[in-house]
Amino acid sequence: MDDITRCRQRLVEVQIEHRDLDSVLVHLATAQYPDELQVRRLKKRKLALKDEIERLQRILTPDEPA
Repeated sequence: MDDITRCRQRLVEVQIEHRDLDSVLVHLATAQYPDELQVRRLKKRKLALKDEIERLQRILTPDEPA
């Protein structure tokens, strides 16, 4: 596999995990007694995934010609 294919595959994996965390956070927000520590950890993980998504997209998007 080449680097571009690996980056695309990783991007899809990270996007799926990011979406899954959205669902988990919505579920936790509706819980009667949400675990605040868990919510904070999941939000931090979600932000890290967002950063990785942006990094991978920059790698996969060619620079615009001058």
